[in-house]
Amino acid sequence: MRTNRKVVVFPSWNLNPYLNIMSLAPRSAGWEHVDCPTTRVGMEQVIRGLSAGDILHVHWTSPLLQRELSADAARDALESLRRSLAGLRRRGGRLVWTIHNRLPHELAYRDEEIGLYRLLAREADAIHVMSPYTAESLRDICDLPADRLHTIHHPSFVGVYGAPVERGEARRRLGIDPDRPAVLFFGQMRAYKGMEVLFDALSRLADLGRAPTLLLAGGADAETERQVRSSLPPGVELRTHFDFVLDSEVATWFGAADLAVFPYRAILNSGSVHLAASYETPVILPDEPQLRSQFASESWVAYFSTKDPVTSLAAVIDAEVGRDHTSHDFESFNRDRSPWKISSEYRDLLGRISSSSGSRTFA
Repeated sequence: MRTNRKVVVFPSWNLNPYLNIMSLAPRSAGWEHVDCPTTRVGMEQVIRGLSAGDILHVHWTSPLLQRELSADAARDALESLRRSLAGLRRRGGRLVWTIHNRLPHELAYRDEEIGLYRLLAREADAIHVMSPYTAESLRDICDLPADRLHTIHHPSFVGVYGAPVERGEARRRLGIDPDRPAVLFFGQMRAYKGMEVLFDALSRLADLGRAPTLLLAGGADAETERQVRSSLPPGVELRTHFDFVLDSEVATWFGAADLAVFPYRAILNSGSVHLAASYETPVILPDEPQLRSQFASESWVAYFSTKDPVTSLAAVIDAEVGRDHTSHDFESFNRDRSPWKISSEYRDLLGRISSSSGSRTFA
């Protein structure tokens, strides 16, 4: 059944692959995706045009308060949002909130951001989570009502980027030793991602003469690039790319790697892990409970101890680079999270919320 109803996705990052995947099935069912500026003021202006059955879907919250110039301004912005959401509800509009992170990774106004989380938890008609551990992870920040929680997994990226590249060809393109194992850190380089743990672990392996090649690929601002370059492990063969990775080049980086390592210090969900799975590249993660909960049954995920991260990560890398995996290991994970399947689940949730009479339970 087609619909003429509207959904405003905030922030409207049109090049974001996750948002584009999720919009596939709703667009095909006739949902109108309304362009929205990626500012709080812009969002508030747009949602004034929403009416009964239309939906505001909030994803990443940092643009709403964290760009303000002072804590007082952030508190004023929070009050403005409260009024805007009340107006949306009076007009019969609906609110969906997807929780991507425990809190934004860079916080200028922590207390105000927690206030925003609590506001969204109270007002949302549906709270979309990708990890079953989300409510527990946020328990000290806000209560997430169980009757409004809806689990829709993060989609895989199978078919979204280029076709897989054979390992030998990928290593030829990157100009690295075809016979030496290689580990990959992929994605935007930011402080919370724990890259220094990876560098120190590889330094230990270099001292033992067993260090794999390190592949670093992802965007970094000038200061982060300077810090990363000054911290790169000595005695380790390197291939670096401090810039956005073109879609056409993603497969090459994953094709060249034996392992992808994501030593995040604080993470709730990771699209990079799903991207690695899409290219059948095994992954190493910290042994955080929310990550073990998400990937408990996946043989291609290994964990290092956060109690002694450098020693543990070095040992896990050393053990995992020689371990064989087959396509079968990734098959069910990628099938259960195919882009169309996940987008269809999201479309169905939008439909249930939009057509409800006002009850906040949309089973």
